Amino acid sequence: MQWMSRFLYRPMDIQADIADHYFMEEALALAHKAYEEGEIPVGAIVVAKDRIIGRGYNQTERLNDVTAHAEMIAITAAADHLGSKYLTDCTLYVTLEPCVMCAGALYWTQVKRVVVGATDEKRGFSRIGQPLLHPKTKLITGIMAIESQQLLLKFFRELRT
Repeated sequence: MQWMSRFLYRPMDIQADIADHYFMEEALALAHKAYEEGEIPVGAIVVAKDRIIGRGYNQTERLNDVTAHAEMIAITAAADHLGSKYLTDCTLYVTLEPCVMCAGALYWTQVKRVVVGATDEKRGFSRIGQPLLHPKTKLITGIMAIESQQLLLKFFRELRT
């Protein structure tokens, strides 16, 4: 089915460390919360100095707000925590590749790293073919991609039945 190929697994770009897996598990727990609430199951966290300072999961349906993506909510929470709009020493963990809107917001935060679970061939920012993240931002993909992909596929299967 065409919609199933949207969430592709790609091997990790670099060897992930234990912390990346731990924090992606936290983001995946938030994706499960979104799933339970009938939202597209995407979760995101922002980490600074090995502490979670921002959490978010998709809430576009509940809030009737197209900008209420997991990344946007996590970014806002982290900025509030730090008292700064810049996240230069932070890492964003997100279960699905950010869309163009979220990538634009990440650009302006100057986040240090973005760690992605599943890629999104249909709506992910990488489909644009141009770098949308800040030049200093390091992108890591494929961390817990299979788990992220399975949750998304389950959600869309149930939605269509």
